[in-house]
Amino acid sequence: MSDAIVVFITAPNYDEASRLANLLVDERLAACVQILPQMESVYRWQGKIERQQEILLIVKSVVAKFDELEKRIREAHSYDTPEIVALPINRGSQPYLEWLSASINKSTD
Repeated sequence: MSDAIVVFITAPNYDEASRLANLLVDERLAACVQILPQMESVYRWQGKIERQQEILLIVKSVVAKFDELEKRIREAHSYDTPEIVALPINRGSQPYLEWLSASINKSTD
């Protein structure tokens, strides 16, 4: 078992998704962020069923960084209630998991 996590975050458009991805990697809250192209989300919001085109960010991080990652996304995101959902990485390639941890924890490059 590792302390690595995958965090899903949605954004309303590519520009915001790109800005959020850069922020997370730059601040070492994520080792890697993948930006997936437009998708359609269907959800209930304020009593109505909504449909919206969104961009999905897949963020690789660690449990110890989640609270700070969530705080930064909530500060920087345009949504009142952004999706920020973390899932554990139960198993993974050891070299990849070591790179992930090192990418987040290094103080210099």
